[in-house]
Amino acid sequence: MEEADLECPDSASEKRYFPESLDSSDGDEEGILACEDLELNPFDGLPYSSRYYKLLKEREDLPIWKEKYSFMENLLQNQIVIVSGDAKCGKSSQVPQWCAEYCLSIHYQHGGVVCTQVHKPTAVQLALRVADEMDVNIGHEVGYVIPFENCCTSETILRYCTDDMLQREMMSSPFLGSYGVIILDDVHERSIATDVLLGLLKDVLLARPELKLIINSSPHLVSKLSSYYGNVPLVEVRKQHPVEVVHLSGAQKESFESILRLIFEIHQSGEKGDIVVFLACEQDIEKAYEIVCQEGSNLNPDLGELVVIPLYPKEKCALFKPNDETEKRCQVYQRRVVLTASSGESLIWSNTVKFVIDVGVERRKVYNPRIRADSLVTQPISRSQADTRKQLLGSSSSGKLFCLYSEEFASKDMRPLKPAEMQEANLTSMVLFLKRIDIAGLGHCDFMNRPAPESLMQALEDLDYLAALDNDGNLSEFGIIMSEFPLDPQLSKSILASCEFDCVEEMLTIAAMVTAPNCFSNVPHGAEEAALTRWKTFLHPEGDHFTLINIYKAYQDTALNSTSEHCVEKWCHDYFLNCCALRMADVIRAELLEIVKRIELPCAEPAFGSKENALNIKKALLSGYFMQIARDVDGSGNYLMLTHKQVAQLHPLSSYSVTKKLPEWVLFHKFSIAENNYIRITSEISPELFMQLAPPYYFSNLPPSESKDILHQVMDHLSPLSTMKKDQKMCEKCPETTEPRC
Repeated sequence: MEEADLECPDSASEKRYFPESLDSSDGDEEGILACEDLELNPFDGLPYSSRYYKLLKEREDLPIWKEKYSFMENLLQNQIVIVSGDAKCGKSSQVPQWCAEYCLSIHYQHGGVVCTQVHKPTAVQLALRVADEMDVNIGHEVGYVIPFENCCTSETILRYCTDDMLQREMMSSPFLGSYGVIILDDVHERSIATDVLLGLLKDVLLARPELKLIINSSPHLVSKLSSYYGNVPLVEVRKQHPVEVVHLSGAQKESFESILRLIFEIHQSGEKGDIVVFLACEQDIEKAYEIVCQEGSNLNPDLGELVVIPLYPKEKCALFKPNDETEKRCQVYQRRVVLTASSGESLIWSNTVKFVIDVGVERRKVYNPRIRADSLVTQPISRSQADTRKQLLGSSSSGKLFCLYSEEFASKDMRPLKPAEMQEANLTSMVLFLKRIDIAGLGHCDFMNRPAPESLMQALEDLDYLAALDNDGNLSEFGIIMSEFPLDPQLSKSILASCEFDCVEEMLTIAAMVTAPNCFSNVPHGAEEAALTRWKTFLHPEGDHFTLINIYKAYQDTALNSTSEHCVEKWCHDYFLNCCALRMADVIRAELLEIVKRIELPCAEPAFGSKENALNIKKALLSGYFMQIARDVDGSGNYLMLTHKQVAQLHPLSSYSVTKKLPEWVLFHKFSIAENNYIRITSEISPELFMQLAPPYYFSNLPPSESKDILHQVMDHLSPLSTMKKDQKMCEKCPETTEPRC
């Protein structure tokens, strides 16, 4: 890495670039070896290790290394620099190190370096890799910040973080004064947080002329970025090796069978190299994993056993990158098969990939603001995504890409660019953030792609229902407190309501469990009955939210009474629970509790198990999720949404599905329109409780339905006097504000 030559300026490939000197000098390898014992790392003052020089040679082989001088020159002379490069060219690991060297050269007078990532696993792995390359300790000079985990200190020079965490940092530091260089990486992923940062940083750059902004992107988005930011310098990384592309147009109709056939044909051919398979969705990953594992065991053992690695891009924390252990396994088993889906290309770092199989379609979540629900839509990937997947083979001249679609399909049915998440997602959290930033005068955001007006109106309406806005459309006191929690606004509102209903401890547990990945493990074929028997021990008659509390409490009890982490993992395995997810829930809950204490919200002693506590938990849940209510219209489990005409069923793992006791009215946490319209994480509520806690103007805006007529009758039977007394009591417990409690 280029930091090496502060003490050894004659080093061959590690000439440092300072404002005073941008010339490059040539030397030989002996120059490095001659001063190896004396050369000190300027970031920690210690001598470089031998591993540093080994990694340095690997870095010099990266395609981006040839552009180092050009980048440093542009960085010194411009405020904004765009770096365009294919996947695996090295821009995510090398550019931040060059920026750290720049900050070192000016003695950090404007701050350190921060580099955003869209995915949590890549932020962590990049920080680990770069700390290794810089020969410093992770968590000190180089660190990372991801949701609910901070591995940095006040002295951290270079930090990797997810884009949403840098966005949240702007709530307390709108102009990001801790940083002299901000790097937005993987901008072509078009996440909401990255698009918001692109807009907000325009104003920040005007207010801070000394701040540098680096934008890393794939070549497909460069023209759009250039027109968005104006005439800014561009550093282009040259293309890598050509890749052999095989289009199997007839395989698209039976793509799943074609994929499995291709995997086994490649393996039986004896050609060396790992296989990456891009499938449409997580369900296909699970299905393929089971089949390949089962069929792979019957193959010729002389070819070696297939090591199948399911890689879930967002929901599960995983990253395919060879380490010492996996390299040893690879020598034994000879071949790995990575099964992933959309966006998985950014999680694959292995240079041993020689074959990529691409189905050419993906299952995307597209939010419908009219019905406040996601639709799972299978559609073609973009041409930019297809090209990125091809680039996984860019370092190998012998790689093959098998496309299960025709060239005509690619040119006619695939869009040029991946759609911006902002145009397809629920914007309520984004609008809450922008309302919070407006307090600091940065509310205007010039988006690269404007979100749909209907989605913005729905987000504002929902925040109004949640009492997050005042009569002028600004954040209320409730809204300001809600924005402190890194959660969905509805969940934040439920936590605030739990302070009033004396069930904060229980609500924090629920919030942690629904925010963490699914705590139930994928059950192997044939073990379904055993898993269901184990899970039944956690079921709670009041509903799934209460079942989650039981699971978390059992996990905590096991962890406290176990002598080792292995015992906890064994307990999770025996009960078919995801130990990683439960650990994450524990971390999330601890951070949420810290926020509650920091903003001094009242927190009563836990009383889980009593009838009063169960009712209070439901009141807190209803305070945030009154927009997610469904009613069983025929007594057979067909639940009609209160806000629209969609019919759904309880998820098979719901406690009510297991016990066959179907409540008439339920509150649900999640609903997506797909082949099976399941409502997930449900708990029974009464119509009387709903009418007491839902805002009257929300109820009046509901579309006409039989369910609304029933609620009207309930409202007529409620005593006006008792309702007034309850409202008065609720308002007395609220913070000083003019808004109603809900």
